Amino acid sequence: MAKINLLLSLLLLVAAKAFSQTAGTSVQSPDQKITFALSVQNNKLNYFISSNKDKVISSSALSMSVDGTVITDGVTLGKGETYRQDETYPWYGAHSIVRNHYNGAKIALTKGSLNYILDVRVFNDGAAFRFIVPGKENVKRIADEATVFTLPAGTTAWYHDLNMHYEGVYEKKGLDTVKVGEWAAPSVTFQLPGSKTYLAITEADLKNYGGMALQTDGKRGMLLRLPQHQPTSYPYKLRYSPEDTLRLSKPAAISGTISTPWRVVMIARDLNALVNNDMVHNLCPPPDKNLFPQGIKTEWIKPGPAVWKYLDDGGESTVANMKEFSRMAAELGFKHNILEGFWRKWSDDELKDLVSYSRKKGVEIWLWEHSKNLWDERARHAFFKRCHDLGIGGLKLDFFDHEAKDVVDLYQDILKETAELQLLVDFHGANKPTGQERSWPNELTREAVKGMEASKLADRAGHNVTLPFTRFVAGHAEYTPVHFGERRKNTSWTHQIATAAIFSAPLLTYAASPQHLLSNPAVAMIKSIPSVWDETIVLPGSAIGEAAAYARRKGNTWFLAVINGTKTLTLDISLSFLGEGTFESMEVRDVKNEPASLKVTTGVNSKKDRILLNLEGGGGFIARFTKQP
Repeated sequence: MAKINLLLSLLLLVAAKAFSQTAGTSVQSPDQKITFALSVQNNKLNYFISSNKDKVISSSALSMSVDGTVITDGVTLGKGETYRQDETYPWYGAHSIVRNHYNGAKIALTKGSLNYILDVRVFNDGAAFRFIVPGKENVKRIADEATVFTLPAGTTAWYHDLNMHYEGVYEKKGLDTVKVGEWAAPSVTFQLPGSKTYLAITEADLKNYGGMALQTDGKRGMLLRLPQHQPTSYPYKLRYSPEDTLRLSKPAAISGTISTPWRVVMIARDLNALVNNDMVHNLCPPPDKNLFPQGIKTEWIKPGPAVWKYLDDGGESTVANMKEFSRMAAELGFKHNILEGFWRKWSDDELKDLVSYSRKKGVEIWLWEHSKNLWDERARHAFFKRCHDLGIGGLKLDFFDHEAKDVVDLYQDILKETAELQLLVDFHGANKPTGQERSWPNELTREAVKGMEASKLADRAGHNVTLPFTRFVAGHAEYTPVHFGERRKNTSWTHQIATAAIFSAPLLTYAASPQHLLSNPAVAMIKSIPSVWDETIVLPGSAIGEAAAYARRKGNTWFLAVINGTKTLTLDISLSFLGEGTFESMEVRDVKNEPASLKVTTGVNSKKDRILLNLEGGGGFIARFTKQP
């Protein structure tokens, strides 16, 4: 009996120890379907995320260090201060009204004398977390992270490496077979095994910190890596000195409280829910009312299509020709004319003349500038002030090519200073969007995508039908869609036009010259495509890397846009999304075996109708449905 009692005592002791090691806390989404669970296991901070009781992120380590000390080992869990939010706000993107609805908790953590917080927010479509480590304002510290996102067995992933920074081609990979050490540029999209559940991992509200990348651990995990561990991209090494590369490869020092960006896991039951996920910008603060009195609706924030003389000839780089570009932009109904670096050859009087002429046509002038000229604060201020005084509407700023904290800080300085002078911004050679466009709505778009400038991309069709469900999940992208020449590679003219209605960008810059847009048989369709939308529905038949079929609404007008990958495709699409009433329709279809041609037809449709599409590889379709009175 004594031996039995001793054995029971030992078992109880082991059980008590195990309980103390795994005791934790959890936060649930408002609909109680998604759970973020936090615990301590083997003296290490650990978490998992479940959706409908199935783990979508398996048990994984949360890891952060400060000045070389891992603060998530030997940590004690404290109480969580709960909070919640349920609000709506206007938006320029997949839809015009966003709901920001979550349950949050600030969970107290203790490591020795250090008290800090893990801040958790759980939405109905995902979970996010960040560390907040208090510190004295005049004390600089170095932060690092090595949190792991472990996916279930059988998960498929789509990602590209960091060689070209954020301008890579996504590859489809089975995580079970991925070896250790591969780099992945967020956002990374995953499809869980045996289901239609999709995940996307990225970060939100990146500021005063270095941008994260992900690296495979060979165990179905994605390891969070900060810039000091990331390989320097080819574009950066091409444009900057070895001294610059060395400087930005060093760990960043942060003064005062360290607040990491939000680590975001979007969870979607289908591709429609993935595309309509608002977590990234929901995790960012609203805009400053002093700078943006009406938020994104502030008068000088002007989304819209743009003409651009760069990829499609377009004639001489003269003031006279840019006036002609502005004239044609107005004829197209476009709002912007983007000038590359050739503007530097002109005098201020010539620029003022161009701005004056263009504004009378309702068109804003944008100027390109290399970011290396913006590091000096005085020079930057002088340039922005000059542009403001000339009446320039926006700036296309290029060649950042790095996610070091210094570069992230430069983004913040630029956004603040341009906002104060009411200048719009388009970032090129940029890192991924992290929702900052909510805080700074003067950022109308950023590149961070392998777009139409990539002249050697042979399989543009396959690339195009992957992007809507990977890169565009993180936010707007300056792909510069629509080209009717050789750059379109294995896509048709109709496919090209349809991308303008699928690739979301409040500043929608067309690659084709305005002359070629105006002379295209589908010019009436091109003129009518908005750059922002009231509603977006991803339709059945869409599949990552295979096809994208979107129904999008602006006011009482619906657009149906389909782009196809490399294989032939048959789609039978219901028009039930149209709602009540009858609609005047315009359709743009491929001509069989003639990708550099298209046909335009008109008619009348209702929600009872269906459209049958037989698409060749690289084909496309776009239709507009305007509600009749």
